[in-house]
Amino acid sequence: MTQTQRILVTGATGTVGRQVVAELLARGHAVRALTRNAASAALPDGVEVVQGDLTEPDSLIPALEGVTGLHLITFGGPYFAPLETGPRILALARAAGVRRITVLHGGGPSLLEDAVRGDDGVDWTVLMPVEFMANALEWADGVVASGEVREPFVSRLSAMVHEGDIGAVAAVALTEEGHGGQEYVITGPELLTVGDKVAAIAAARGREIALVELTEEQAVAQWRAAGHPEDVIGFLIEAYGNTPEVGRTVLGTVEKVTGHPARTFAQWAAEHANAFKAPASAGTT
Repeated sequence: MTQTQRILVTGATGTVGRQVVAELLARGHAVRALTRNAASAALPDGVEVVQGDLTEPDSLIPALEGVTGLHLITFGGPYFAPLETGPRILALARAAGVRRITVLHGGGPSLLEDAVRGDDGVDWTVLMPVEFMANALEWADGVVASGEVREPFVSRLSAMVHEGDIGAVAAVALTEEGHGGQEYVITGPELLTVGDKVAAIAAARGREIALVELTEEQAVAQWRAAGHPEDVIGFLIEAYGNTPEVGRTVLGTVEKVTGHPARTFAQWAAEHANAFKAPASAGTT
């Protein structure tokens, strides 16, 4: 039996943070979840929810008491700006006796991640997941409304990863020896095109979905209409139109770290099938 440890999870209400919380609970550890709004956290029973803000490091002092592991994100505040408080957060963590830290890589340079990597007083692990399977939820409204997915670059390949597997890798690194100083690129078990993903969702919901391929110009117009900033649109064009090798290479990180195979997109689609179905009251099946 693994000895129970108390872990502080920041970003606990986010896509990955919730999975880190769930995995730690499943492994029998005590979980303390940091959020800016404790009243609306909606986390599972048994989680100790505490209020704090990574942009105000001293607000973490009570939350760090008695903690052995710390999961960090690289942005904070209401506008998700890159954190500049990494050195202070690390100093507080060391003073509290934190032994292990995981950092969720944010896709680019990060002062917080740099601070963690430069700290030889803790066992740190950087988590570098590729595209999240949860990104497919962006299609849900269109599928429910019109039975369509409208996307550019539909033949692009992605080794997209189940967010639960990111949480599982984090939970192991936070509670077990042997992961200090590691950079883990985390992928799913297969390469998928947009068509592969749409087919999996259609099978899970029990109804066909039409895939409409957009030109780059049409995609830009669609993203602008959805309110995406120009820098985000530029990122999407580059990431989808010229997916880097790391995003289309399957690695065995999940099984190596956790002992179980990475979950497939078909599994993810089955878990989220209801998001792609019209409500029963709408008179559809």
